[in-house]
This record gives sequence, C-alpha cells and structure tokens, in this order.
Amino acid sequence: MQAKKSYGQHFLKNDSIAARIADSLQLASQTGVVLEVGPGMGMLTKFLLAHKEYQTFAVEADRDMVEYLQKNYPEWPAENLIFRDFLDLDFHTVFGDKPFCLIGNFPYNISTQILFKLLDFRAQIPEMVGMFQKEVADRIVAPPGSKVYGITSVLAQAFYRTEYLFTVERGSFNPPPKVLSAVIRLTRKDNFDLGCDEQLFRQVVKTAFNQRRKMLRNTLKPFFQGELLMQDPYFEKRPEQLGWEEFAELSKRIGTQI
Repeated sequence: MQAKKSYGQHFLKNDSIAARIADSLQLASQTGVVLEVGPGMGMLTKFLLAHKEYQTFAVEADRDMVEYLQKNYPEWPAENLIFRDFLDLDFHTVFGDKPFCLIGNFPYNISTQILFKLLDFRAQIPEMVGMFQKEVADRIVAPPGSKVYGITSVLAQAFYRTEYLFTVERGSFNPPPKVLSAVIRLTRKDNFDLGCDEQLFRQVVKTAFNQRRKMLRNTLKPFFQGELLMQDPYFEKRPEQLGWEEFAELSKRIGTQI
C-alpha cells in the first residue's frame, strides 16, 4: 500500500459525458483489458464495467476512493482495483506482457506525465482515450505551424495518431475547474519505424523547442557543424514549422555525423 497523493482532481458528474468517453475506446475488445487512471467515485468506471467484452482495471492513489469503489461495486474483482499512484505503477507486475488500453479523466497536474509514460510503454498500449485540460489537449493534437505546437505535439504524433474528440464544459465537474476540458484519442502506429535513434530524436525535439522563437541554426548548434548550419536554408526554419517526420530526418542526419 502507498500513501495518498493529492493531484487536485475534478470529479466528472455528467453521465452522458462519462458514457461517451467509455464508448470512445475502439481497441479495448481486441486487447481484452482496460486500465482506468484515477476512477474517483466511479462515474466513468460504471460505464466501463458495463462492457463485458473486456476486463476493467483501475489505479487509484486515494485510499478513501478505493474503499468507496470496493463498497459500491462489490461485483468488481478486488484485484482489479489497484491502490497505487499511476506514475509509480509497474505495468509488468499487473499485466505481464499483455497489451491494454488506457483511459481516464486524468488529474490535470500529472496529465503530461501520464502522456510521457504512455509513450515510454507504447509497446504495451495500443490506444489511449483521456480527458485533459483543453489547453494540454490542444497542444497534443496541434499541427505544425500552430502557436501551441510543441514538444508534446511532436512526440505524441510521432508514435500515435492523435484525434480531438470533444470539449467538456466546466459544469460537468465537481468542483468545477477554472478551465475547459477536452477528450482526445491516441491510436498507436503499429509496425512503425522512426528511422533514427529515439533518444537522439527526443533530445533534438526538446533542444529545438527550448528556444522556439529562434531559427534551427541557433538552437541546433550542438548537433551540426557551423558551416552546414549557415549554408543549408533548411536551418532558417523555426521548430514549429517542422513535423515529426522532419525532426526524425534531422536526427538521422546527426546520427550519420557521430
């Protein structure tokens, strides 16, 4: 057992929204397993449990919520409700090597960390449906050239197909958040080859966007020879002008220099 961690979660209270989120999963019947993050009082959980074609697991860091769910969903196998912080959860311990889908009304304070954990374990997670703060959701699905396009956009879109599903108003929560929320779906690109070293790719993306207003010839100095940076007009671009494919190509070019 682990101690409770508070992430300032806003609990969904709208049945129709919860049902819509649950029904947005497309691959759950194929994996046979779904993991919900932060079920709270079970608003989304009850719609997931109604789907008998797959097993529903949930990970919850609040002991009070775990006890509430155990009491109100006695038919739910006790081992499927995990009292732990999601960010500390060892997927292999729970699922072995089996694939599973990820879903949840994600706590705003750790939603980006949830996304990065998804990317790290993408071999096991073919699909994610999640509710994020709208600003974060917009960033994840933003196309190149958008003002909010950035690191999370490039990394998520490199490995998953991203879809903005719908906006959720403040009044659908208790307590109401100060911001709008949005539900997005990420579907993994299977048999996908990035074409370059992944760690280098991530490093290049982060380095470029750390100074997003500067041209690539300034931000990517640590990776390329100065003569190339000045002669190749490609480096006159700014990071938000590049799709993930172009970042991968840059990373491949760097790899050939090493």
